[in-house]
Amino acid sequence: MSRPPSPPTGHRREIVRLAVPAFLALIAEPLFLLADSAIVGHLGTAELAGLGVASAALVTAAGIFVFLAYGTTSVVARHLGAGDERSAVSAGIDGLWLAVGLGVVTAGVVALWAGPISAVFGASPEVLEQATTYLRISALGIPAMLVVLAVTGVLRGLQDTTTPLVASVVGFGANIVLNLVFVYGLHWGIAGSAWGTVIAQTGMGLALVTVLLVKARARHARLRPHPARVLAAARTGIPLLVRTVALRATLLVTTWVAASLGDVPLAAHQVALTVWSFLAFALDALAIAAQAITGRALGSGDRAGVRVAMGTMVRWGVWGGLVLGLVLAALHAVIPPLFTPDPAVQHALGAALVVVGLGQAVAGYVFVLDGVLIGAGDGRWLARGMVVTFVAYLPLALAVRAAGPSDSPSRDVVVLWIAFTAFMVIRGVVLGWRARRDDWMVVGAR
Repeated sequence: MSRPPSPPTGHRREIVRLAVPAFLALIAEPLFLLADSAIVGHLGTAELAGLGVASAALVTAAGIFVFLAYGTTSVVARHLGAGDERSAVSAGIDGLWLAVGLGVVTAGVVALWAGPISAVFGASPEVLEQATTYLRISALGIPAMLVVLAVTGVLRGLQDTTTPLVASVVGFGANIVLNLVFVYGLHWGIAGSAWGTVIAQTGMGLALVTVLLVKARARHARLRPHPARVLAAARTGIPLLVRTVALRATLLVTTWVAASLGDVPLAAHQVALTVWSFLAFALDALAIAAQAITGRALGSGDRAGVRVAMGTMVRWGVWGGLVLGLVLAALHAVIPPLFTPDPAVQHALGAALVVVGLGQAVAGYVFVLDGVLIGAGDGRWLARGMVVTFVAYLPLALAVRAAGPSDSPSRDVVVLWIAFTAFMVIRGVVLGWRARRDDWMVVGAR
């Protein structure tokens, strides 16, 4: 296959216009999660490890519904590319109502079963107590989390990545202030961190809904829920739900393995995973641009434009991942003291961060191709591909758990992260094979 031509300046400008605000918005969340980890980490190792368990469960409970953003972006962008803005916004309203319903149900389940959910990870009793407290309170913010996902997806589909940036900066900034006041000022401990997050998330959700309602009224889009259309939106999201469940299962299994290695490896893994998430969000900015550009281009019938933009974004993703990874590896001894005063955790975390850094070039490649295929609405294939990747990773994770803890927590965490990096390599091979084909490039508004 011949190499695609270099993209015209207009394509590059469009990628930058969408990716830069998306980048700033995406890194805002993990930055403030890193701040939460630092605030809680100075309460003690048990609190930090408890935050790791609770965060894994909470992010999974909300993250499996990420199709509310991804699927909506694709549908809205296709309608926009076809020149039908009213249908684009109406599809977004359907996604919003679906988010409200799913959020309320999920919040009730997580709050009610916070203890058993936390116990699944097999952490020590002291860590379990901290995790249960954080998870039970944080569950109250799940409806707002899903609403933020849905509205952000609509705005991205409308080629607006600036508004989510403003909401993220204001909301997560408030989160840090509230955490400091509640944890240290009022001495609420880990519960204070949870309450600060819930309040900030609710404020973000209300602000973004207000923005969407203004856009809907300006385009005379319907606001009332239409059961059939909401159910249709749910059915459309099922393949992406399967894909996300498989991805979250990978992260949960990795945390489960870390918990079996002891409190020090678990605490180190929590921070390493948070740093990895920060870098993932940073690189995912190109994936967000890929979703919006791919959906709009296919909606207007421009297959060639998809290929050209994809080639540019893949190159940028790989080089961006390489640069970020090298910076992280260079700072592997500087970062750990920011999160914990425990020397053992610091040493284990520093070793893990080197491995995290070395895998970022692969991550950049994976995230861009994932974004392109999501933007194309290739959900069914993505679901199958992710399940295959998870099944291939599972024996590696189980082998690490079966080996058990050694006399070196640092070695244990490094081995775990090498296995996780292998998962990303497998995922890259699967996505690369699909991207080289043409049958996913279906044109039109649907």
